[in-house]
Amino acid sequence: MNELPHVPSSGEIFTHIRIIVGMVLGLSVSRLIIGLTRFVQHPGREKIYLLHLGWVLFLLLFIIHFWWFEFALAHRPNWSFALYFFLVFYASLFAALSAVLFPDRMDEYQGFGDYFQKRSRSFYVLLLVLLVVDVIDTLIKGGDYYAAHYGWYYPVRQAVLIAGTILALVWRSERYQAGFVVFALLFQVIWIVSLFEVID
Repeated sequence: MNELPHVPSSGEIFTHIRIIVGMVLGLSVSRLIIGLTRFVQHPGREKIYLLHLGWVLFLLLFIIHFWWFEFALAHRPNWSFALYFFLVFYASLFAALSAVLFPDRMDEYQGFGDYFQKRSRSFYVLLLVLLVVDVIDTLIKGGDYYAAHYGWYYPVRQAVLIAGTILALVWRSERYQAGFVVFALLFQVIWIVSLFEVID
């Protein structure tokens, strides 16, 4: 008697997808941590630029939190290649931002302050795309999940961060950028502590 071919469950498919997404996020976290250790390894050569450091910490928190709340996708009843591709693209944005924050070489720049100001437009464009994609990712989790976990705070947070990023693109004020990264970091910490301590 011929056995029917095994049809993978949605949970099995999600586990499969998590592997490649985890690989991409692992590369991102690794790049950020290795980049941060450069300040310890070469304190005389690698000078900390607080605006750059603030975005590094924001992105590191964002990645860690992203991987935590993506577990909610385990409850999806069905999967498609388009959704799989979207998740890989989303994770790849973190890798791209990590690479922009810590480039392979700094020979043509006079430290991270000079580098970040000259490449800030690339960073903010990628950050803007990431924030918009995050909204799509949130909607993918479904209306019930959104109603149970997000409420009013999420759309306000995203609207403020998206507007702030657009303003950073058009207004090159270093003082504004510094205030914005502090604000973004506070938003991220509140988001993590207040709303996502437990996954259910």
